Amino acid sequence: MTTGVTEVPGVSLQLLSRVTDRQTVELYLEPVDVPAPQLNEVVVRVEAAPINPSDLGLLMAGGDITAASRHGTADRPVVTIPLPDPAARAVAPRVGQALPAGIEGAGTVVSVGASPAARALLGKTVAAVGGGMYGQYRVVDTSLCLELPEGTSAVEGASSFVNPMTVLAMVETMRMEGHRALVHTAAASNLGRMLVRVCQEEGIDLVNIVRRREQEEALVSLGAEHVCNSSATDFMERLIEALRATSATIAFDAVGGGKLASQILTGMEAAAGSAEPGYHRYGTNVHKQVYIYGGLDRRPTELTRSFGMAWGTAGWLLAPFLQRIGPEVAQRMRRRVVSGLKTTFASSYTAEVSLASALDPDAIAVYGRQSTGSKYLIRPQL
Repeated sequence: MTTGVTEVPGVSLQLLSRVTDRQTVELYLEPVDVPAPQLNEVVVRVEAAPINPSDLGLLMAGGDITAASRHGTADRPVVTIPLPDPAARAVAPRVGQALPAGIEGAGTVVSVGASPAARALLGKTVAAVGGGMYGQYRVVDTSLCLELPEGTSAVEGASSFVNPMTVLAMVETMRMEGHRALVHTAAASNLGRMLVRVCQEEGIDLVNIVRRREQEEALVSLGAEHVCNSSATDFMERLIEALRATSATIAFDAVGGGKLASQILTGMEAAAGSAEPGYHRYGTNVHKQVYIYGGLDRRPTELTRSFGMAWGTAGWLLAPFLQRIGPEVAQRMRRRVVSGLKTTFASSYTAEVSLASALDPDAIAVYGRQSTGSKYLIRPQL
């Protein structure tokens, strides 16, 4: 049994990504069936969905976006992107599969299942994390929906999961592992600005690493106290000074490749050594941890062993962390996000595009490079 405030069409236009046996990935729009919602499900008319860096792995499959080509029609374009050999090997199990993209989004609930939880959402604006959100309609379980406060638009709630929950999870990780301050790279991003605001609210010392002077100025204008520009000639001196001031011993690195993780560990060791006078044959006993959670730099991660023996590097992802902490803590984090959607966790976008416009090679060249200030929002109803 279902009800709805509007008639739900039988099909929805969906953005799909398919790896081919020609060593390419194809992005295209395809009509897909919109099934009737089951007992605890709702149909969301998707009105806004962000393109996060975490979406690009599935969407682009590691392809060379500089060689993207587009054919098809204006309203049903097809983009073909060649896959370099390493990327092709990594996504070989995907050959022939058409996968829907879009981790999160927001919109209006237009049809519901018969459960009380589902019926309570009828007509409400919700954020959802069901995947496949780059489509006009999406059927999701109520457990994956977050009712937005009255007066909050779908655009304001579209990025209510990935970035805000990552920020709060970073802070939780810091506390769980016994650290008292942290370092963040690519710090001028939407996520980075959220982290600045959260750390200000909670009195946590934060060292922000950026790549450009204007990014440094932007964070300082937000009130960030410690901002280090990795392209400056005095970067290491400023980094060590900030690490001494904060005693930060855990970092979350969105860059991944190159020498930045190594520089952070080296800076942490230098700061720790200045607090422990004398010679340490194997370095200080202060454990230093860098978590790599992004891949803005696709080069290998280079570690120059100049930071003693008490250190660690590892990958870090939001989903496994949420499984680790359990639903009670995760729900507490979600409630905090809802209360700060228009303030602490507010997002901004470079451009808003339709489904078809998201497949313009010029647009892909911007949001696909994952640089600060290139975040796109898909508006599927345009």
